[in-house]
Amino acid sequence: MSEKFVRHRQPWTLDENAKLHTLAAKGMGLKAIAKALTRSEESTAAQAKVLKLKIAKLR
Repeated sequence: MSEKFVRHRQPWTLDENAKLHTLAAKGMGLKAIAKALTRSEESTAAQAKVLKLKIAKLR
């Protein structure tokens, strides 16, 4: 991974959680959601698991 994330280990805000809910409901993929939230894919996937959200697996 060549991109650096300045927001390393920052806690998730309520707005970010709401946006994650919205984007997941729209059926967006993990990579697109992570980019929209300026978070890593790993962090986004972990937070989705905590919130019990399903992320679409795009092919």
